[in-house]
Amino acid sequence: MKVSDLRGILTYIPGFREKTFVIALDGAIIADDNFANILLDLAVLRSLSIRLVLVHGAAHQLRELSEQAGVPMSNADGTGITDAETLKLALTAANRITHEVLEGLASNDLRACYTNAIIAHPYGIVGGVDQLFTGRVERVDIDFLNQLLEKGVIPVIAPLGFDGDGRTFRVNSDGVAVEVAEALKAAKLIYVTNHNGFTKGGKPISQISVTEAEEFFKKNKGEIPENLVSKFEHCITACRNGVSRVHVLDGRVDEALLTEIFSNEGIGTMIYANEYQAVRRALKKDVRAIRNLIRESVEQEELVKRTRQDILSQLSDYYVFQIDGNIVGCVAIHVQPGGKKAELACLSVSSANENMGIGQKLMLFAENAARERGVETIFLLSTRAFNYFQQKGGFKEGSPEDLPPSRREKYESSGRNSKVLIKHLV
Repeated sequence: MKVSDLRGILTYIPGFREKTFVIALDGAIIADDNFANILLDLAVLRSLSIRLVLVHGAAHQLRELSEQAGVPMSNADGTGITDAETLKLALTAANRITHEVLEGLASNDLRACYTNAIIAHPYGIVGGVDQLFTGRVERVDIDFLNQLLEKGVIPVIAPLGFDGDGRTFRVNSDGVAVEVAEALKAAKLIYVTNHNGFTKGGKPISQISVTEAEEFFKKNKGEIPENLVSKFEHCITACRNGVSRVHVLDGRVDEALLTEIFSNEGIGTMIYANEYQAVRRALKKDVRAIRNLIRESVEQEELVKRTRQDILSQLSDYYVFQIDGNIVGCVAIHVQPGGKKAELACLSVSSANENMGIGQKLMLFAENAARERGVETIFLLSTRAFNYFQQKGGFKEGSPEDLPPSRREKYESSGRNSKVLIKHLV
């Protein structure tokens, strides 16, 4: 999908409208030539009624100021000891960057303001050493931030925190972004860096669950570049504390932000929370529940009738969604001969659990399952719910010619005249 094509972006709008995205900008990205294009991407997101909060770093600029001033510095990322001279440089760097961000937003007709919404306290003594002016986030003033967001104002948050006595502390911007995303119950936390996400065995990681990410981090920490280790840890923390999606992408690439958000394949790495923990592979004991679940849809000719034997013969293709041990949704993904195409089938949600986003979660789960098995294109057949799949799932209308030969033969013999919808995963 070409992200500049508005028709492609439109399929995502219903799910993102009025949601909050926290965008964490590394200082190095703000200094990059492509930052002007990132500002344009932010303007696109705001035009789609997505609520934005910007958190910026200052490590790149702080290092430059340190060299110019001849002040030695062991770190610049808001961790470790911060003495008075380093705090002074940090204030200068952060204020310059904040002003630059505000100027850039204004040039794109976006209203924004610098906030003091981060309440911090001293980091304290670690290993017998006082960390001085380094702080940790105590809380986020979410009432203040929500008031701004409701008025269409973009809060801009620097890597600085303030206590009740008016003292300023240097804080890590990655950690601030996590705290803000958690407090605002953000739909996405997006780290815009000068690295194109994470890799595994030298290959880019496009998507990974938080459980898989934790396991990978324990076993392969050495594979992660030193300057991305902290981000990996913060991504995991965010997912574990309520943020459903965390992205890491290279902001030096034009349209990287829009490509990551508005395309299936993305451009960086997405770590997703285990909201799918309610989804599991169907078992033999679930067949009766599946048949009961789809009965109404079968009677209304939305789904094809499936006998107990039909389901049992392809049981490994079925997944169910549980709430408190009760099956409230199901989906099947049938991989076709050749392994490059798969059919998404039997998507059904209990009427008592409609409008909870369960259908979308099952769709995305099925897509990920298909992608992990090397599937490149998924298709589905629909007589009545095709608008739902197009609007919520990003499917496009195809034709019978898009079906594998064996599936097309069955389609033509059924006489249902279903619409054929397709979605490319690569």
